[in-house]
Amino acid sequence: MDLRALLPVILLTLALSACGGAAPTPTAPSPPRPPAPSASFALTSTAFEPEGPIPERYGHFRDDVSPPLAWESPPQGTRSLVLFLEDWDAPGGLFVHWVLYDIPPTASGLPEGVPRDPELSDGSRQGKNSAGSLGYIGPYPPPGETHRYTFVLYALDTRLDLPAGVTREQVLKAMEGHVLAQATLVGTYRSVQP
Repeated sequence: MDLRALLPVILLTLALSACGGAAPTPTAPSPPRPPAPSASFALTSTAFEPEGPIPERYGHFRDDVSPPLAWESPPQGTRSLVLFLEDWDAPGGLFVHWVLYDIPPTASGLPEGVPRDPELSDGSRQGKNSAGSLGYIGPYPPPGETHRYTFVLYALDTRLDLPAGVTREQVLKAMEGHVLAQATLVGTYRSVQP
């Protein structure tokens, strides 16, 4: 057997054993993982049970006031909260009933009947709903229909500092990469005529 033919294999074997059995390979750093959502972050209302009917008074054709909401234990590092009220059953697709952002991290809820001011006394700001107005607009599904209304609360690691009157889409874009946790509360509402 010609040892000169085996020489490259012998040299490679010796080189690999000298560096621990395998040639070192460069590795890319792992991308940072988002924080795990807090399991205890929950959104509730004293006005209705989860998946239950929202009382008529909160509808557009009744008192048209926002229901009371409460939450607890947003994750550590929360710098602000964002709230949307969404109707995905609307005939034209998503109808946004409420956009509220820069809610202070120390807040634990909202009272009934939040005013429709551009900026609230605690620094929270309101965006435009799908009707083009600021603040809350109550449910009003078409006659004979029952829709599901989803309150979605996001805990963010930043304040958005957007001006009052922006849309849900603008808020969502500003939120990208900043969501720590999400809590939802769903209620139903059947059409009530004026």
